[in-house]
Amino acid sequence: MPLTRIVAVLTAALMLAACGQPESASRSIATQQDGLTLATQGPGALGARQDVRVPLYVVQSVNVIVPSSLRASEANVFYPLADIVWRGEPLGNRHEQVRQIFREALGTATDGVTTGRPAIVEVNVTRFHCLTEKTRYSVGGTHSMHFTLTVRDAVTGEVIDGPRPVVADVKASGGGRALAEEAAGRTQRVVVMERLVQVLRRELSVPVQTVAARADVTPAAVAN
Repeated sequence: MPLTRIVAVLTAALMLAACGQPESASRSIATQQDGLTLATQGPGALGARQDVRVPLYVVQSVNVIVPSSLRASEANVFYPLADIVWRGEPLGNRHEQVRQIFREALGTATDGVTTGRPAIVEVNVTRFHCLTEKTRYSVGGTHSMHFTLTVRDAVTGEVIDGPRPVVADVKASGGGRALAEEAAGRTQRVVVMERLVQVLRRELSVPVQTVAARADVTPAAVAN
């Protein structure tokens, strides 16, 4: 048999063998939850591992500061030169509205956490620059939210994390897409709240890259 034909036959045999092999049951499956990737393994995998984020603190109280020195603007221009630009609620005390948004986000982000060090969380808002009407109903842009995060021991008051700056910017729709979102109930307040909850959960937790998927080694046990 000619050499070229022998090579062709062997190649075809190898390709058929590869196609016939079953897919491994331990293939990694990735899911997305609150912007944090949780990688798990299929059932029956030996040495299965999972990447999770473990909450570090049981938050006893929160303190949100929105300094009066932050300049708020109601100017309906594309980009007001101000620290606070907020149109997601009726005209009112913008500093207080921003403070309440952060308080609600912190409450949601820490709700149900029962494992970790008792702590007090302090947020000092340094920027809350969302879209004006003119920008939202034309080009869109970015909800720019910056703050300083400090975590204290709930018993001693000792600073155990921070103060450190955190950026929680998120894309803001514009034009027809913004109108469609509004009609569906996805308001600016909903968007910024979702983003703040996501970022605060991330900042108050720690990644554990290789926690063995065993009954006696759980994320709660690691947090302790």
